Amino acid sequence: MNPPGLDIDRLSFQLGMINCFAEMVAVGVKRLAISPPLSPEDYEAIREVSDSIVEGSGILSYLETSLLITDLQSPEFTLGKWSILYFKDTDTLEAYLDLKERKGNLEASGEDTPEARQEISREFMRLLSYPEEAIAGKLRAGGKEDPFMLVGKD
Repeated sequence: MNPPGLDIDRLSFQLGMINCFAEMVAVGVKRLAISPPLSPEDYEAIREVSDSIVEGSGILSYLETSLLITDLQSPEFTLGKWSILYFKDTDTLEAYLDLKERKGNLEASGEDTPEARQEISREFMRLLSYPEEAIAGKLRAGGKEDPFMLVGKD
């Protein structure tokens, strides 16, 4: 919920976040950044602007319709939503996709132990350029803590 008297347009808010994340990737602060979770309709509404931000920032993007679920956030946070991944080089995208495949293989083989999930979560947060102390803190807290998001009006 927005603070009283603050009228924020949801799509503009999402694009502001995307612009900020794109800049952080472009200057090397983050290896991988992720848009806020988007309904397919919101994605279609902002796609062209996101593509312009990517082009203007000199980075790359990838539409992820089923984001890797880790101990970083609850599965409900992205359920039915799409995310745009932002990165500078294809090695980063490959690392993300490999991590997602590893998690899928662990689940399919029944080897998806808490320790294995925690390692996948740790590697995902490293791709997102989280500092090691932040990773340790999130994992100690048990993860699944959804990021705070202001809710803009439609």
